[in-house]
Amino acid sequence: MSDLLVYRSATELAQMIRRKEVSSVELTQLFIDQIEREDGEINAVAVKRFEEALSEAGLADAALGRGDELGVMHGLPLTIKESYMMQGTPTTWGLESEKDNIAKNDGLIVGRFKAAGAHFLGKTNVPVDLGDTQSYNPVYGTTNNPYDLGRSPGGSSGGSGAAMAAGFSALEAGSDIGGSVRIPAIFCGVFGHKPTWGIVPLAGHELIEDLGIPDPDVTVCGPLARSAEDLKLALDVMAGPTEREALGWKLDLVPSDVKSLKGLRVAIWPNDELSPVCEEIEQNAMQVGEVLERCGAKVSYTARPDFDAMKAHLVFTSLVGATMASGQPASQIEKARQRVDELAPEDSSTGAANLRAMVMSHRDWIRHDFRRAKLGRSWDVFFKEWDVLICPQYNVPAFPHDHRPMKERVCLVDGKEQPYNSYGFWAGIANGANLPSATFPTGFSADGLPLGLQATCPTYRDNRAIEIARLISLEVGGYSPPERILKAQAAS
Repeated sequence: MSDLLVYRSATELAQMIRRKEVSSVELTQLFIDQIEREDGEINAVAVKRFEEALSEAGLADAALGRGDELGVMHGLPLTIKESYMMQGTPTTWGLESEKDNIAKNDGLIVGRFKAAGAHFLGKTNVPVDLGDTQSYNPVYGTTNNPYDLGRSPGGSSGGSGAAMAAGFSALEAGSDIGGSVRIPAIFCGVFGHKPTWGIVPLAGHELIEDLGIPDPDVTVCGPLARSAEDLKLALDVMAGPTEREALGWKLDLVPSDVKSLKGLRVAIWPNDELSPVCEEIEQNAMQVGEVLERCGAKVSYTARPDFDAMKAHLVFTSLVGATMASGQPASQIEKARQRVDELAPEDSSTGAANLRAMVMSHRDWIRHDFRRAKLGRSWDVFFKEWDVLICPQYNVPAFPHDHRPMKERVCLVDGKEQPYNSYGFWAGIANGANLPSATFPTGFSADGLPLGLQATCPTYRDNRAIEIARLISLEVGGYSPPERILKAQAAS
């Protein structure tokens, strides 16, 4: 059985299992071998359950032998972000204080994947409290980028992105409040999808099991994969109401209304002074625009929604800050309150906005929510003229590890220092108005690092965003396994 099977898409592998071209046990063992051979240097799979996975694969093969199909993912071996609850495994969110937090039951999304016929090889690494674009913590250590071990795989779903790129499982799922699915996808040369807020429940993506809290504002759960088809496969399994909600509503996402790049109406936003990207990424976005034009698409490099981009960004950062602060102890909130009191009223920096968000009143949150609704209406008008907005997801390709205190870090863009969190502008384009956004690989930098962009569409047009990502990837290359790993495998 070829080792190269581990780089195939989940959709292809599911078909192969169904046609009995490969058994679930054989495929599961191939992924285990790949992890054992390559993950020592990468450190993506933080929690391993190989024996259980092989046993579950055997049950899937036996079921298929009887003519019983367990679902659209019958026999597929997956991994999933460590922050999801899975029976018998730790869910720490990278916090040392939670290293003994063992789930008694499967969370909702884990259960949905299993109901679709999949089983799990393990769980993948995260930053502390899911709060960084790097993925390291005192419980599991540092995850490295499969294309360059000295660089970050992104975060907070960094282990997820690295696992996909390195061929450690068939499919992955992460979570995203400010790019945490899409940044690892871009940094690791794979696909990722941030769904429309609210269509994928966050039940089971939690530290305290069965707490029953409502889905946090802005935050979503979404898939990472080696193909756009796999994003749709995973989203169809993950999305839909909880059991309680299903008594009153069901999800009915419309199919993609895009069949071809010809005639597609595309707005390209290649750079912005509010969050400058490196020349290589800007040029990559322009080149994708040129490819689209050659394919018959209508492309504009200046079309923008009708709102003040800075004000829109501050709405996003304020809502994110309030959401993340909701889990902070009272002592931290009081420190933020004192710091806000020290700030000059005219200080409008992102850092100041984040501090103010931590001490936001409910009245203030309602006002920001109203502003978000106004942004949504502006996007509605924009998307009457344009089918999709394509723009960067991060300012630079995967950057070198930097574990200094957060306040000491910067983002180097063509040698110029930008704030470390300046990427939030690009993440907030979709998150700030609850829009769906699919990221897709677009080639490699001069240093051999993956490049990628995001395709943002109207609310509930998730299938359109994924299909556009698929069609563009057919023109610009899509996923390519890390040469470093392929050379090592060929040599052995």
